[in-house]
Amino acid sequence: MFTGPWLLGFVLLTVFPMGYALWMSFTNFDGISPNWHWVGLENYRELWSDPLTRQSLGRTLLFVAVTVPMSIVAGLILAVMVNRPLRGRGLWRTLLYLPAVVPPVGAALTFKLVFDKNAGAANGVLDVFGVNAVSWLTDPYARYVIMMTVLWGAGNVMIISLAGLQDIPRDLQEAARIDGATAWRSFRSVTLPLLSPVILFQTITGVIGALQTFMPLLLAANSTPAGATSVPGDNYMYMINVFAQYFAYGRFGYASALLWVLFAVIVAVTALIFKLTAGAVFYNVDPEAKK
Repeated sequence: MFTGPWLLGFVLLTVFPMGYALWMSFTNFDGISPNWHWVGLENYRELWSDPLTRQSLGRTLLFVAVTVPMSIVAGLILAVMVNRPLRGRGLWRTLLYLPAVVPPVGAALTFKLVFDKNAGAANGVLDVFGVNAVSWLTDPYARYVIMMTVLWGAGNVMIISLAGLQDIPRDLQEAARIDGATAWRSFRSVTLPLLSPVILFQTITGVIGALQTFMPLLLAANSTPAGATSVPGDNYMYMINVFAQYFAYGRFGYASALLWVLFAVIVAVTALIFKLTAGAVFYNVDPEAKK
């Protein structure tokens, strides 16, 4: 009874849409015309030879490789800072975490206004120093604006890292200091190993989220009522390509194949992360010990 509403929602809003998209990926359905037919694996064969798809996937993987470590490191540094006995520590934690609760749409629109070429605050600051206005939302600067948008929400990573830091027994750190370990050696040899499960969690969730980045890229560009976007080339990532295939070109079957390939990439990358970090993650309780 209690799980029934959730199960119903899961079936109707997750299982059925995924199954429907899988069926569409084997057709040339355009979303409107009844004159569609089964094409088998043609959509999947096409995406491997489509240069636009391969380039958008490459940009997305590069974006993941840069933004995920950047966010984790920034969040960890902030967590270490606010974990110290500072005056007004609670206020600092609140202020640093506030950007993380701003909806992604609001954050993207805010950065779009800040970096607007004609009326943005960023060019206003440059004008004070006599520097000409910069077209921040076009190539080659657009990618850096999106990265700053991601980094701006590092407060979410900070809170999780802070919880992990507070869960580390202080007697271990004190023992390291008694043995003559410096602050950096204690952090590297005691804190980081005990924090490794938290870092693994943040890495996996960060990679999954970054691979699906869409809304900030779309809102930072100019869009037409028809749905076609003028996204800068450097920001034309995988999900933007999916959006364009669906709503600009009406290729529902091909776009559905793109989504299922992304799902396979996410599963493969997640499995690879678990495989590569199998011996580098320290658990207070050995998972095998419970069996």
